[in-house]
Amino acid sequence: MSHAKPYAIAYKGLKNGEYDFEFEIGDDLFESYGRVEILSGECRAAVHMLRSESMLELHTTIGGSVVCECDRCLEECRIPVAFEGDLVVKFSDEIDDYDGEQMWISPGDDEVDLTQYLYESIVLSLPYRRVHAEGECNAEMLARFGVMSADEFDAMADKAEMAESHGIGDEAMARLAELKQRMLSDDESGDKA
Repeated sequence: MSHAKPYAIAYKGLKNGEYDFEFEIGDDLFESYGRVEILSGECRAAVHMLRSESMLELHTTIGGSVVCECDRCLEECRIPVAFEGDLVVKFSDEIDDYDGEQMWISPGDDEVDLTQYLYESIVLSLPYRRVHAEGECNAEMLARFGVMSADEFDAMADKAEMAESHGIGDEAMARLAELKQRMLSDDESGDKA
């Protein structure tokens, strides 16, 4: 007994021409990838397909939202998904690796499975930093981490950039910190006299 794949297009019986398909993407997709990047989500994919004798040209649009772990407070964070891309599926007896933009399948196949393409497209559409909007992070968790404000972070980044641009390496920075500590110790002993 065969089970239909939820993110596959059965193209074999279709004549050359244009077709539209829709997929509801839910937790089953994210579970199949171990919920590594995405904990859950609800998205809709619209696929416009142009079928020809030698290939399928797919234009895919994905919208919705997913739940990820916030990079700041580690709480669940809802992130919007907006993706638009093209995939060319070529028919060939010599199968090459799927590269995200082209896929090769055997001419004898009945369907093209888009599971990996849809998952990767959603993951790649997410921002590099996945965080709550300012002020929405769990304050208690942030306090435990000793998270600094954006201004403090910027000041620290500026300091590190200045040290790097002036050629001050880790060893020199350690010596400067040691010198500062000795100066502070000297000041404290001078205050007691």
